[in-house]
Amino acid sequence: MAVTLDLRTEIREFLRSRRARIAPENAGLPAYGGRRRVEGLRREEVALLAGVSVEYYVRIERGSLAGTSEGVLDALATALQLNEAEHDHLLHLARQSGTPGSRPHCTPPATVRPALQEVLDAITAAPALIRNGRHDVLAMNHLGRALYSPVLADPRRPANTARFVYKHPIEAERFFVDYDQATRNTAAMLRMEAGHHPHDEELIALVGELSTCSELFRRQWATRDVRLKGHGSKHVNHPVVGRLDLNFESMDLPTDPGLQLNVYTAPAEGPAADSLARLASWASDETLEAELRA
Repeated sequence: MAVTLDLRTEIREFLRSRRARIAPENAGLPAYGGRRRVEGLRREEVALLAGVSVEYYVRIERGSLAGTSEGVLDALATALQLNEAEHDHLLHLARQSGTPGSRPHCTPPATVRPALQEVLDAITAAPALIRNGRHDVLAMNHLGRALYSPVLADPRRPANTARFVYKHPIEAERFFVDYDQATRNTAAMLRMEAGHHPHDEELIALVGELSTCSELFRRQWATRDVRLKGHGSKHVNHPVVGRLDLNFESMDLPTDPGLQLNVYTAPAEGPAADSLARLASWASDETLEAELRA
């Protein structure tokens, strides 16, 4: 039997969690006195803010998004004060529910084309890697293997950064300067990916595996938070060169849907550039190269 995400449950719990965090006064509504029976907004208050009937919103929150227009979805996003990632997640849940005009998403690839490895190898001054939405690291360049050597210490292939942060917490805490942020980002991106690909059996199996072995993952998964990939900063404590404060860009590969190219850079001058140069020197060691390719 195929493994899949329960879309109705996902929709219901996502919408409930988003309205629970909004106090009436923060939505421009009177709070009135006395104790409220629900945390955050009531369903009828969300309906009022979104300009739909209470009955219609109740049906939506019970998990029925099929046929919901984009205009209504946008109105719900505004009423629930969704950020960009949350709005995108809601739209994908609607598409997966059968909204007219939606297109099914293919399962993310598990390998990369040889030409993509050639692209990575041509990037010689910055760590670079390609991964899918399950956080499988499918290909890396020379500096990427050096940067992620703690992740690659696990012999299981493909290497998976989600498994690293949750199943090897001691090593991951040493590696990531802000381990808590790294884990929250990982859970949120996996939740986002599940909304895009609810029929991806490997993704659902990974979520089940992490839920079984990590109480921290269970807590963070239950928040229903989502996060977009994009750009930002990466702060790690490398076991050889010490702290690295890098910038990263995560770019979707349009010719290979479901894959992202991640490139890590440092300003031309400064401690991060010096540390990156030391990493390149360490990575050039022939013994290391043999170990990283093993």
